[in-house]
Formats: sequence, structure tokens, C-alpha cells
Amino acid sequence: MNQTQAGFLALPAGLDPAKAIYDFTIPANKPWTGVVRRGQILRIIDLEGQQAVDTLFYSLADTSERYSAQDTILEQGAPYVTTGTRLISNIGNVMATVVADTCGRHDTSAGACSCEANTVRFGHHTRYMHACRENFIIAMAAHDMTKRDIVPNINFFMNVPIEPDGKLAIVDGVSQPGDHVDILAAMDIICAISNCPQVNNPCNGFNPTPVRVMIFDPAVA
Repeated sequence: MNQTQAGFLALPAGLDPAKAIYDFTIPANKPWTGVVRRGQILRIIDLEGQQAVDTLFYSLADTSERYSAQDTILEQGAPYVTTGTRLISNIGNVMATVVADTCGRHDTSAGACSCEANTVRFGHHTRYMHACRENFIIAMAAHDMTKRDIVPNINFFMNVPIEPDGKLAIVDGVSQPGDHVDILAAMDIICAISNCPQVNNPCNGFNPTPVRVMIFDPAVA
């Protein structure tokens, strides 16, 4: 696999926020979706720290091609996403590469919260609390997709250690205010984000907060 196939296209020495072609703050609890073109860089910023950002990627050309957590883990031989991780699709193509990461580790095993899962884990009184699955449905409707298109996602900035017995533990996040991750698109991709509304476990420090998304195009910077 050569560098272009791996998603490592030419990068600028640094990214000047003033040169972003897109800049938006996603409010706490809300969804977002956008298109990132091949060679562009998506930056996700955890503005206040300890905020999980549930994220999915789909090929713009054919949305049946989408991010595969299983293939991504298998490709890199490690359970976490960080600098250098190639995000692999369900048909084996590189969709994007993480080219910068100030946090150090991101989960891609624990999946997204849902109203049903909240009920099982935290009690019936949580049944009608908003959840990431509902955010994804809202975001993906803009691209003619439905809940059937939701697949296991990346949880940027979410701290999910794997315990000795193989169980996943959701614990306090390690991200600090201003931590960011940069994702270089290797194809035209749709990004769908749920700025996680979970308040029943510590993935958001029990206090969901806004995050910022920026898109950079080195070709026009």
C-alpha cells in the first residue's frame, strides 16, 4: 500500500484556523453532518474536555460503503484510534487517516448509546432521554439514509479501557479543553456526528458540552 492509498496525502506544516473553509460549533447533545472531500482535513475539537464525539463515515459516491470498526481494528492490530490509524471501510478501502491527535486514544468498540440501551443499563426512567442513535438518525436523514445504515462507530475523546477479563469499562475521559483530532480524507466522505448527550455514565463527565468541527483544504490554503 503506497502513501496515497493509505490516505497520507501532502500535508501543510500546520493548520491555521483562520484558513478553515468550514467552522461550526456543535451544541451539546446535538447532531451534525457534513461532506469532507478527498484531501481535505476534518478537525474535531473538544472545547471543554471530556466530551465523547460519536462519529460515522460513509462514502459520498456510494453510502453502502461505510466505516468498519472491525476492519479498522484488524488492519492496525490495536483497539484504539489515534495518530496514524487508517479508517477502513466495509469493503477494505481506506476512507481516511488520523494525522494528528492531541488526546492520544479514542474508542471504536463501545458503540453509540441508545434509548433502549439506556433503559437496560440505567433504568426505565431513562427510556426517553435523548441518545446518540437518535442523533445519527437525524443526521443521516439528510443523506437519504435511515437507522438501518447505522453501524458501529468511533467515539472520539471517549475513554474505554479494556479490562483484564475483556470487558469494556466506560470511565472518566482524559481529553482536556482544546484537544483535537485531525482526519485526512482519502475519498469523498460523509461525516455524521452525535455530540453525545449521555448523562448516565462518565463518558461526558456527566455534563455534555459543545464541540467544534472545522474543515481545511490544503489545496486552497
